[in-house]
Amino acid sequence: MDLTHAARRITRTLFAAQSLASAATVAIFPVVSIIGARLSGRPSWAGVPVMVYLLGQAFSAFGWGQLMDRLGRRGTLVLGLLLGSAGAIIAVLAVQRETFPLFLLASLFVGFAVSGVQLARFVAAEVHPPAERARAISTVVLGGTVGAIFGPLLAGTAARAAKVVALDELSGPYLVTTGLFAIAALVVFALLHPEPREVGAAIAALHDPAHAGNGPGRTVAEILRVPAAFVAVTAMVFGQLIMVMLMVITPLHMRGHEHPLGSISFVISAHVVGMYAFSIISGRLADRAGRGPVIAAGAAVLILAGLTARLSPQVLPLSVALFLLGLGWNFCYVAGSSLLADQLSPQERGRTQGFNDLLIGLTSAAGSLSSGIVFAGIGYGAMALVAAGAALIPLSLAAWWQLRRPVPVTP
Repeated sequence: MDLTHAARRITRTLFAAQSLASAATVAIFPVVSIIGARLSGRPSWAGVPVMVYLLGQAFSAFGWGQLMDRLGRRGTLVLGLLLGSAGAIIAVLAVQRETFPLFLLASLFVGFAVSGVQLARFVAAEVHPPAERARAISTVVLGGTVGAIFGPLLAGTAARAAKVVALDELSGPYLVTTGLFAIAALVVFALLHPEPREVGAAIAALHDPAHAGNGPGRTVAEILRVPAAFVAVTAMVFGQLIMVMLMVITPLHMRGHEHPLGSISFVISAHVVGMYAFSIISGRLADRAGRGPVIAAGAAVLILAGLTARLSPQVLPLSVALFLLGLGWNFCYVAGSSLLADQLSPQERGRTQGFNDLLIGLTSAAGSLSSGIVFAGIGYGAMALVAAGAALIPLSLAAWWQLRRPVPVTP
């Protein structure tokens, strides 16, 4: 088996699947809260479908990780993408029949799918040597840029197309999502071979013998007691918490200062660019400079984002702040994912990475739900200052871990 060729083929396939799945998810974002308010009959419940989506994403992550160890990476990803397609079909039915519980079920299924797809970054990591893992992860994460660009464009076109065929226009984006998830499943089924788990085991035996054991592996608790693993998970969890809390509430903050929707969209677009567009750079930095320095840099950028966000409610400073927020998250996410992958044997990867994404998903749900409460209680400026303070935790841990690492002895 040509491991280099196999790794490139697998990574390209995962990038394509991530791009399609990201577009499928972003395409429905503009209509989810609108449908939630309409079907529930209560504007205050507009955010409930998003909450269900986030909880489904969080609580299924550990299960997907376990399934990857048993069913394999290819079969698990195909199953997850098909669940997303099924969820989108259910959403169309819910809109046509005006059934709120059915729409919540659809949101749950889409959350399941996104959770499974997000583990693709770890699949790319395991088929590469340690020195190339961060770049592999960043390539898959870069697929989110495709969704961010084309998802909103597809949403408007699909809504108009739905009206042409006598369907509710709000169901149109879900029809597109159905197709995109199905195409992604077909791409993975047809092209994701050889099985990444087998390639990962061969790579570990050649390049990472310390983590190439054949036994059952350590428990998640044992792994998290390893300083490097703890730093990796903390970086991803706190990066996610800080990013979600500020990102979710910034549109409401801007609306309170009477900014038009176009200005709000511009700020959020700047944030998405920061999240995804520089993934290749963060991956190369993590491979060359090391995981710890990139995590520390990401945390420092998050601090700068929080301090910038409270300067002014005008569009330019908020655009800069939200761009930095996305960039800091990206550095922590890519470098943290790489550092965690470095610590695991093939037998430990699925369940540990699934548990990590469970924590990230729970953090997203908690951050989303609490952001409004915190904003109402202390205001946006104070909230941004709290976010900057929270970023000191991953910064301090990364610096502590980097300083206590043994210095290689030069012969």
